Amino acid sequence: MRNRNVFLGLALLLAMPTFAQVDLINKVKDNKSENAKEGFQWETVVDVERLGVENQGASGTCWSYSTNSFLESEMARMGKEPVDLSEMFIVRTTYEDKADRYVRMHGNLNFGQGGALPDVFEMYKKYGMVPEAVYAGLNYGLDYNRHGEMEAVLKGMLDAVVANKNRTLTPVWKEAYKKVLDVYLGEYPSEFEYMGKTYTPRTFAKEVVGIHSDDYVQFTSWTHNELYKPCVIMVPDNWAYGTSYNVMMEDMITIIDHALRNGYSVAWAGDVSEKYFSWKNGVAYVPEKDVSDMSFEERENMFNGPRPEMKITVEARQEAYDNYSTTDDHGMQIVGISKDQNGKEWYLIKNSWGTDNDHDGYLYMSKNYVRYKTLSFMTHKDAVPAEVKKKLGW
Repeated sequence: MRNRNVFLGLALLLAMPTFAQVDLINKVKDNKSENAKEGFQWETVVDVERLGVENQGASGTCWSYSTNSFLESEMARMGKEPVDLSEMFIVRTTYEDKADRYVRMHGNLNFGQGGALPDVFEMYKKYGMVPEAVYAGLNYGLDYNRHGEMEAVLKGMLDAVVANKNRTLTPVWKEAYKKVLDVYLGEYPSEFEYMGKTYTPRTFAKEVVGIHSDDYVQFTSWTHNELYKPCVIMVPDNWAYGTSYNVMMEDMITIIDHALRNGYSVAWAGDVSEKYFSWKNGVAYVPEKDVSDMSFEERENMFNGPRPEMKITVEARQEAYDNYSTTDDHGMQIVGISKDQNGKEWYLIKNSWGTDNDHDGYLYMSKNYVRYKTLSFMTHKDAVPAEVKKKLGW
């Protein structure tokens, strides 16, 4: 109890909450039209099995929520009973690995709540997995995630370690760091009971989840990297330098479509901070006219039914990334394909911001939006069509 008070006292001194997730939602919450739900008529084309929508709360952990949801869908695809997996177990193990790298890099590494899609597979491979019921990560008196204080305390500790006032690092700094994680998220679940059987995280991953991390691949598309070769996406949250296969822009759509039509879902990371991304209405597309050139009436009706879209070119996609118009904002799961009343196909997206929007936590994203604003996506290697595998030399 005494240690807990010490850590919380330190938090009051150090905490500068980032509230990154809250800021992102606030940025897009006004992107809405009054009658959007009535303006679209949706017909399901593909619908991949998944568990219910969750809420990441005031935490920048979308990468864990989206990829864990993807793992749950993979369990269902493999004929297993999907389990609600613990996002915070993955967050905790990521914080441990990130701390080791941060100190080894003398603080010259992005440290924060964010992460990348491959982080989940790397943590799963190294440490295993546990159910949400075993490790909710809510050890600080709230029933939702709120990580600003914890992040500040952890970074404060690491910066003190890097400053190296003793001239030589102690052998116990990692234990002190883990104690903070214990206080905020709960003690590491080394062994636990599930459905009448005792597991460790590794045995649970092997015997219950049954997924092999090496079977999953990440893709991206940029002109500054060699085509059909692995590359590292240069964004701050890719702290572990996870690699992606660099493919042509249209290959991204080809892979995603093939995956969904064959029962695979897709974990997606990209930019959602645009005026034409509406969380409230659950619609994201790229309007033909720039929002800044629209009249007041055009902006007010932007999501009230299908609208013409801008043609997305490879050059436009690359320029948006190079000039910071496309940034690494958010991770979600692509779980289906739907048609609007004009026969145009959109992707059905499962988000992790709760269910308070027009589509109970889901949204419809146009394929042009995916072409334009995707940073990366992951799926099973067997979901990749033969013509793309041939280009990759698989």
